[in-house]
Amino acid sequence: MADLAWRTAAAPRRSTRAWRVRGSAVVVGLVILAVLVVPPLANLDEQAVDLGAKLQAPSLAHPFGTDDVGRDLLLRCVYGLRVSLLVGVVAAVVATVIGTAVGAVAAAFGGWADRVVMRLVDLFSSVPHLLLGIFIVAMFRPGVWPVVISVGLTHWLSTARIVRAEVLSLRSRPYVDAAISGGASRWRVTVRHLVPGVLPQAGLAAVLMVPHAIWHESALSFLGLGLPTHQASLGTLVQSARGSLLAGDWWPTLFPGLFIIVPTLAIAGLAGAWRERLNPRRRSELML
Repeated sequence: MADLAWRTAAAPRRSTRAWRVRGSAVVVGLVILAVLVVPPLANLDEQAVDLGAKLQAPSLAHPFGTDDVGRDLLLRCVYGLRVSLLVGVVAAVVATVIGTAVGAVAAAFGGWADRVVMRLVDLFSSVPHLLLGIFIVAMFRPGVWPVVISVGLTHWLSTARIVRAEVLSLRSRPYVDAAISGGASRWRVTVRHLVPGVLPQAGLAAVLMVPHAIWHESALSFLGLGLPTHQASLGTLVQSARGSLLAGDWWPTLFPGLFIIVPTLAIAGLAGAWRERLNPRRRSELML
């Protein structure tokens, strides 16, 4: 009876979670389709200035309206999302590679190597990501790759901890003991047995890091430290719309903000579903 009641209560939650995952997948698919298809089909210059059409409200001609120099906001948002996704994905891959290497080496070798590496991780973790990112970006000219370097070098710490914990768990597995007993070196055991075992967790960490990287890039661009002001990114679009918002024109701020929030929440939703599949115990706890 109790088991039947638990299943009856869990069924609506499973249904809600399934719809949430489907909705996230649809949003992510539309985002990918937009950034790949809209710019070639539009065949318009997203930098084209039309002072006669500045700050026009959303209409059929301009579904998202225009900005303070008459540029179409829909096209600008799509180009900005394109840049933000590029920064987010590449930075997440860079951070995941660094974090996986550091965490795997620390756990595989243990001893003083583990202690030194983890103290360095704690040291870097004590500095706020945004502050450290500003310091790194300030050493370069504004552009996409300085932002990628900044985000990649400041977001590998959590991945290193996750990979280290997973490797420590894998070290006690029988096949690892058998490889060590057979005379395999630590490097061989790490590369052939431990690292492949943590790749699913590392991939999940990379996907979870993409929204964080997009927010980080948007914050840097909003502060004027990321991309050049003339280049469309979601952060620069929000930053350039501050004056329009004070004048009562809401659309130059609303639509770039939605382009930041909605895709990142959708990516996080898909990553959460992946995390539940990797960890059945966590999935059963969430069902309760």
